[in-house]
Amino acid sequence: MTPDKLEELVRAIEVKDRSTAAHTYRVVLYLRALLEESGADQETIRLATQGAALHDIGKLDIPDGILQKPDRLTADEFEVIQQHAVTGYARMIDMDVEEEIILDLVRYHHERWDGEGYPFRVKADEIPVIARQFAVIDTFDALTSFRPYREQVGPEAAEQAIIEIKNGSGTHFWPEAAEAFIDLYRRGNLDYILEHFNDAKAPDRFSLNHD
Repeated sequence: MTPDKLEELVRAIEVKDRSTAAHTYRVVLYLRALLEESGADQETIRLATQGAALHDIGKLDIPDGILQKPDRLTADEFEVIQQHAVTGYARMIDMDVEEEIILDLVRYHHERWDGEGYPFRVKADEIPVIARQFAVIDTFDALTSFRPYREQVGPEAAEQAIIEIKNGSGTHFWPEAAEAFIDLYRRGNLDYILEHFNDAKAPDRFSLNHD
């Protein structure tokens, strides 16, 4: 996928769901940092970060009334939300994306280590490794980004997020991924992302067009 096409799709996701804002750029950077630390090769990193950028592409198929609803979702509405992993995968197939790393990340990023995730409720080693790693990152970013009910973002919220990830190791998260991400955070390797790419910054200045 060309960089321009990637940017076009990410912008479409942001227009559809403004709550993503800088979320896409942060998770790409977090995943790159985690994979570089693990010694992944550059081609794996390139494909994985493309998958991270597109992980929510299925939200393009969710009605605005559900996606932008300010109140608590009904059970039926949440079921629709859960399908974005399925519709996102279908979009990738329709676009002739064949790389397994991208497809796996889009399809399985909401699965949990204990099998209580969605939409397929697969567990443990049934979940592709890249999706297990990304699940930690996606949760961390959700807990350190702006929400109407939470004022703290970025570094201020990070410590609590790390506690929740540690507590979820072995249930929500693959223990190896949780441990690796926590270690990365504790050594300060994520500080620049938390400081410079948080929701207080303007996402328009960020770009996915980098090596």
